[in-house]
Amino acid sequence: MSVSAVPPAVAAARSIASALGLKADDATVLQESNRLTLRLLPCDVLARVDPAGHQEARLEIEIAQRLADVGSPVAVPDPRVEPRVYAHNGYAAAFWTHYEPVASATISPADYASALHRLHAGMRTLDVPTPHCTDRVRQAEELVASRHRTPMLTDADRELLGNALSSLSRAVSEHGGAEQLLHGEPHSGNVLATQGGVLFIDFETCCRGPVEFDLAHAPEEVGEHYPGVDRGLLRECRILVLAMITAWRWNRADRLPNGRQLGANWLRQLRAALDSSG
Repeated sequence: MSVSAVPPAVAAARSIASALGLKADDATVLQESNRLTLRLLPCDVLARVDPAGHQEARLEIEIAQRLADVGSPVAVPDPRVEPRVYAHNGYAAAFWTHYEPVASATISPADYASALHRLHAGMRTLDVPTPHCTDRVRQAEELVASRHRTPMLTDADRELLGNALSSLSRAVSEHGGAEQLLHGEPHSGNVLATQGGVLFIDFETCCRGPVEFDLAHAPEEVGEHYPGVDRGLLRECRILVLAMITAWRWNRADRLPNGRQLGANWLRQLRAALDSSG
């Protein structure tokens, strides 16, 4: 979301909340990327705001609600309003429960793995149309191939990234292991330590694939506590995910703070990982 879009997006979220009976005198921006995440007070609700028409937000609500119904460790839509996407002035907002984080809590690798394993068990009960994890890799490949969208990549780095994405995606596709619905990005930024335990958030990246693809986003120690992991596939998925997130950081439209510096660091890590695996 562009800087100029933030004030009207905030105004739209507050207006929608007020119309729903949620008092929203104050709005604090918690995250600003492709969509805006706000904490509205005094109603204390989490609002996620997109340009209107984003199907991902609707799917995210459906998946989170259905996972909650089967007891999965997920954050849920705010129960005070109907769980759906609300449109106003060209923006769409969804309202989620705000969970006060346990500031002193550190999620152990074992607890992280246990929660992710329970999440995956719940996801196996759902039948929803989602892309394959390699479709997301294809998006990264298209980004790397576009000099217009990634003008700062050198020819050597562009070739490195493109070859890594292509070869590793093919290896994961041809592995032939069990596949299921996945979170898509269950990294530590999408995990909450709450009074009620570990909860996962942000299901807009759901896809299908092997559980190792999800585990590749988590800290390495988590994989050591997850049952039945294919270690070879997990290594390939970790390098593949590293190549993907490196590609995102070189997008000229990327707004992650220090994104370009991260991209440079991750390129060095990717080159080292490919050298050691070869």
